[in-house]
Amino acid sequence: MDKFFIAGPCVIESEEIVLKIAQRLKQISERFNIEIIFKASFDKANRSSIDSYRGVDIFKGMEILAKVKKTFNMRLTTDIHLPNQADIVKDTVDVIQIPAFLCRQTDLLVAAAKTGKIVNIKKGQFMAPWDMKYAIEKVKFSGNDNVWLTERGSSFGYNNLVVDFRGMLIMKELGVPVIYDATHSMQLPGGAKSSLGTPQYAPFLAKAAASINVDGLFFETHINPKEALSDASNMLSLDEFEHAIPEILEHWYISKKYETYL
Repeated sequence: MDKFFIAGPCVIESEEIVLKIAQRLKQISERFNIEIIFKASFDKANRSSIDSYRGVDIFKGMEILAKVKKTFNMRLTTDIHLPNQADIVKDTVDVIQIPAFLCRQTDLLVAAAKTGKIVNIKKGQFMAPWDMKYAIEKVKFSGNDNVWLTERGSSFGYNNLVVDFRGMLIMKELGVPVIYDATHSMQLPGGAKSSLGTPQYAPFLAKAAASINVDGLFFETHINPKEALSDASNMLSLDEFEHAIPEILEHWYISKKYETYL
């Protein structure tokens, strides 16, 4: 399959902001001749604090994402947290994302699978890469062979994540496309009212992931990350994201030449 990016804001803040980000991502996609699947969550149900901004109503969220698709002709993805949400989002999005904390939730995986959409399962921070085969089996047993896995770091003690690049190679052996989530891997989860992060390292680890020939790369991006209402501490600005792409593509090109060794 062709390489691709998944990018967009952590959460839908407003229609205006979403469309501005999507417009810029479409321009970047055309500049580098590579697909960018637009990502935005309608709800962030797993925030650290009860006071954290969660998003918009699911129906309003789908209305906004539908405008992105109509205006910019981009494939879409969003995450769901409850089984009944799968039927609501299926007519708008192309890829249903399963949050990392919920990757073992059988009812959620089955509901997503039954939509017939691509199901992108984010590997839990607590999961071994080889154990993700059981999540894949739940989707395939439900009649859907369109499964992706996304690496987003593993818990490393308290309030820290580390990326084991062997894990992505192990998951590729499971026979499904593997994506590396460069920005969520930079989180320093918990430990404060909202997660902290080290986004300055995301482009470097993305290049490393491209070097081992992952199928896709995931970046959360924003016009001004410091003002973002969710995941502000680990997102890249749109300028930073665009600046990182040329070297990432070079690493992907090199990995393609030597993919028989990977």
